[in-house]
Amino acid sequence: MKPVKILVIGACGQIGTELTAALRIRYGAASVIAADRFPALRDDASYYQLNVLDRDMLNHLICAEKVTQIYLLAAILSAVGEQDMKAAWELNMGGLLNVLRVAVLQGVEKVFWPSSIAVFGPGAPKHRCAQHDLTEPQTVYGISKRAGEHFCNYYFEQYGLDVRSIRYPGLISHSSKPGGGTTDYAVEIFHQAMTGNSYTCYLTEDTCLPMMYMPDAVRAAITLMEAPANRLRVRTAYNISAMSFAPCDLAEAIRRRVPGFGISYVPDRRQAIADTWPASTCDDLARSDWDWQPEFGLETMVEDMLDKLFPQVAEPAKSYVLDDNYFFTRVDEA
Repeated sequence: MKPVKILVIGACGQIGTELTAALRIRYGAASVIAADRFPALRDDASYYQLNVLDRDMLNHLICAEKVTQIYLLAAILSAVGEQDMKAAWELNMGGLLNVLRVAVLQGVEKVFWPSSIAVFGPGAPKHRCAQHDLTEPQTVYGISKRAGEHFCNYYFEQYGLDVRSIRYPGLISHSSKPGGGTTDYAVEIFHQAMTGNSYTCYLTEDTCLPMMYMPDAVRAAITLMEAPANRLRVRTAYNISAMSFAPCDLAEAIRRRVPGFGISYVPDRRQAIADTWPASTCDDLARSDWDWQPEFGLETMVEDMLDKLFPQVAEPAKSYVLDDNYFFTRVDEA
């Protein structure tokens, strides 16, 4: 058996930042290569600047490093994708096809690629949307994810490539900036609350959507990749769920810990996208096939977000400033 060598493409993004760190803890830093389109942001001997649309560059890196597993996270998300449909399609689909082709050519053992609840549309059930319910995506992002699911299954069936995927809900993280998704309000709201500002939400107060805290999202990817292949019945993408809430629910959970926090609602173009998605999903297959189980609900997620972003909630928010990397610094220490 080859030594494990993992390549994370899109390692500087919302998922990639925490997933790369978790994989390095689990497998060792030397076994996990980080790659993204940006120049190295810090001294990291295992970081490569990589354009996933450059197949020759991708092939050379995978061959030179003897990569055995790939996590492909590079993508343009829903709200941003509607502003530049051509770029979203080229990156989301072109990047995936490049990785699948090179993985077959180089004998890569496993590939992880994230799909999304954006594959569903208004024709799907609003509550407990199941694995095989109707998929009628209404955004370029969702269309690219649904097409990508079929390509993952195609490469598994035609070439025996072990591709694994998850339909992620909205993701919430304390360690990276939002990436242009429709559910990003659930990250932005914490930073506004903690700087003493009220928050203006671009969705209506009762827009309920499936959500997941990033530690669960990272754990889901790793546990799926480590699951025995003979247990996996889905080769498109698994539904997974953790919690569902509306902006008013999240605001109230924050307000219980940050008294006086205010929120208003001014829906914009992202509301139309959110309206096409389910309010909750059913993940029975993930739970039975690879023992998926979330650890965080709304209350525990809010507690942890506030603890990570602003440990001293009782102190006046005005004594802290938020830097460009979304870290809080005391004014007298800045």
